[in-house]
Amino acid sequence: MATFRPKYITFDCYGTLTNFDMAGAARRVYGSELSATAMAKLIKDFSAYRLDEVLGAWKPYFEVVHNALERSCKRNGIVFRPEHAQRINDEIHTWGPHPDVPAGLAKVAREIPLVILSNSMKNLIMSNVEKLGAPFHMVITAEETGAYKPHMKGFEYMLDKLGCGPEDITHVSSSFRYDLMTAYDLGIKSKVWVNRGHEPANPFYEYTEVAGIDGLAAAVGLEPLRKSA
Repeated sequence: MATFRPKYITFDCYGTLTNFDMAGAARRVYGSELSATAMAKLIKDFSAYRLDEVLGAWKPYFEVVHNALERSCKRNGIVFRPEHAQRINDEIHTWGPHPDVPAGLAKVAREIPLVILSNSMKNLIMSNVEKLGAPFHMVITAEETGAYKPHMKGFEYMLDKLGCGPEDITHVSSSFRYDLMTAYDLGIKSKVWVNRGHEPANPFYEYTEVAGIDGLAAAVGLEPLRKSA
């Protein structure tokens, strides 16, 4: 486990801190229409198309969701209705943290400033951040940086705003594809992977693994490591 004490701990928000329930939202919209197998396929495609949508030029996140859902429906032979995309978008601001987050963040917030770099928008993110239960030094959105992760631009913008280098921070995420691969490429040595079950482990990217944010204080040397039973 890492013992490096960073100047800042930087976080992905959705999925890592906030329970980003896109799969649940899709089920609430389409669950009564689809079999379990068809529903699982739609959810998988919806996730893949959201990633594909953020790889181009920045556009409002609501458009990312709309376009990804429309493409997923087309791929699966489902009639797309714009109001379904709107219903999913309307849910985002209501989502709160994973259960381990508030207490885990509170432990580290007393010692190290916390920063969010999120694929969100200014008029959306704060309703989620306010539910996390800890103060943040800075909250940066893709709207502000002009690029979605996994593009490097957002990370570079964040480091400039903080006035530090990649060697000064610990970046925390539950996703390799959106965050930790890019952090690795940018030379951020201290990385923490929160294993939410979204993606398989990939030790190549040199990170400390925790099961939840309640393990973060130990990962950055603020409390003793827990011994395995």
